Amino acid sequence: MTTAEFYEELNYVNHSREKRLHYANLVIDNPELISKLLDILFMVDDKISPRAAWVLEFMCSKNLDSIIPYLDEFTEKINKVYLDSAVRPVAKICELLALAYTSKEDSKIKKALKNVHKERIIETCFDYMINDEKVAPKAYSMSTLFLFGNEYDWIHPELVLILERDFHLQSAAFKARSRHILKKIKKK
Repeated sequence: MTTAEFYEELNYVNHSREKRLHYANLVIDNPELISKLLDILFMVDDKISPRAAWVLEFMCSKNLDSIIPYLDEFTEKINKVYLDSAVRPVAKICELLALAYTSKEDSKIKKALKNVHKERIIETCFDYMINDEKVAPKAYSMSTLFLFGNEYDWIHPELVLILERDFHLQSAAFKARSRHILKKIKKK
């Protein structure tokens, strides 16, 4: 399947779990489609870009190791994604990577995620925290930054500053997640 053909296929992806799961499984079963999916995701001005992001998120939720050969490209370009419906799944994938990397269990992600990848993810998550993003990307970013903050000692103080500064301006969901994260940071 060419990138153009896959692009047309993504027209059929919608918000339903069923459709996103169907296409995620298609990509998992045909790993050569991952690079095409990323190409479409990073067509950031295109209305199909968020659909590619939804499929990539579902693929990573089911089989995170599938993204390992593409970590360079993914982390290099995530800061270009700006459409709300594409930012949320990208932030979720960053959280999945952080969770796998910081897990007590052994994983291929621990070996594959290099410092440069983590730094790009951290930078993007801080951007999500300080920019006018919706609550979900901010919540995923808080978690990602908290997890990587256990390795990079400068992250937690910066995160605390942002959470405390923005606390009164944000929604109930933001406040709930930030209270949770602040409590975990203070325990350390």
